[in-house]
Amino acid sequence: MEIELSKKPRGVTIIEGFPGFGLVSTIATEYLVQHMGAEQIGRIKIEEIPPVVAVHKGCIVEPIGIFYSKKYNIIILYALVPVKGYEWRIASIIEKLSKQLDAKEIISIEGVAGSNGKNIYYLTNKKGWFGKSNLKRLKEGIVVGVTGALLLKKKLPVTCIFAETRTGLPDSRAAAKVIEILDNYLNLKIDYKPLIKKAEEFEGKIRNLISKSKSVIKQKEKKELSYFG
Repeated sequence: MEIELSKKPRGVTIIEGFPGFGLVSTIATEYLVQHMGAEQIGRIKIEEIPPVVAVHKGCIVEPIGIFYSKKYNIIILYALVPVKGYEWRIASIIEKLSKQLDAKEIISIEGVAGSNGKNIYYLTNKKGWFGKSNLKRLKEGIVVGVTGALLLKKKLPVTCIFAETRTGLPDSRAAAKVIEILDNYLNLKIDYKPLIKKAEEFEGKIRNLISKSKSVIKQKEKKELSYFG
């Protein structure tokens, strides 16, 4: 597992989101990349994960791409592949990236199952904006995956945003709420409303990309098993 970078901006804010419940983090990071005009400056290469490459509008979409918005000095980690089993290693690679770029903060986006699909929670080891906002601090719960591993790295400045969703299907509306919060927190001046209006189109695109990635991985596993069959 390694980081490949063509540029190394300093003092950045890192926003990360890996495929999870409701694909909230994937949709949110995709939207940020598009609407912040972020350019790809690298990737996280994991040799253990099958080399799945999605193609969208004639362009290659990396399994885990590193994007950069010079205007906002923000790094976005945009991932299309499931990373189950590699959470600790990815958290360590994000820690390494944070040190390389002298990151001020790592913001982790997660979708979580909720009864009404409306609430947004936060958890942070930093003082400031979130403590003064009207958002609810997460007081009870279990945090798993890359986000959980990052929280256990005590010296990292980590802020987590958890968006409730009632469905395991792609939830653009929950992602739009996350964008709204990030817009206020980081003063991005990004309109989140188009994400709600184009929810079905956006959800369909993400669902299709994720589905194809999983299909390729399953086909590869079947071929490997057939060698012994």
